[in-house]
Amino acid sequence: MKQLFSKLWKGSKQPRKQRKFIHNSPIHVKRKFLSATLNKELRKKYQTRNVEVRKGDEVKVMRGKFKKRTGKIASVDSKKIRVSIEGLQTSKKDGTKIPAWLHPSKIKIIALENSDKRRFKRKEKPEEKKQESESIKQEKENNVHKKK
Repeated sequence: MKQLFSKLWKGSKQPRKQRKFIHNSPIHVKRKFLSATLNKELRKKYQTRNVEVRKGDEVKVMRGKFKKRTGKIASVDSKKIRVSIEGLQTSKKDGTKIPAWLHPSKIKIIALENSDKRRFKRKEKPEEKKQESESIKQEKENNVHKKK
């Protein structure tokens, strides 16, 4: 792994190379690192364990000093791989409040923001394909019975 970033890189046990891969990856690849786990109901509904976070998703903090707090995602920083949640703030030494930034692996998605219709389009395709394949099988069976 001599070059800055390579999609062909398979992985390493060495943490420095893992950090290098994450740090030097382009933004479109870093966006994939911004995924958080779904709660049980959403897992059953969408047949997936995790999904990329977006502004407006309702989440629950699972780790850190804000553990068990819930809120909507206020902003997503894909360059630094972090999210801020409405209502969660830390105070600086001079007393000013700044938003608390969290890594997406430390949060769980409770409710999804549904304004984008294409967000789960790829998740629904396998069900449609199953229905289409079943209808094609039935048509073939009907054709075979007609020939006899």
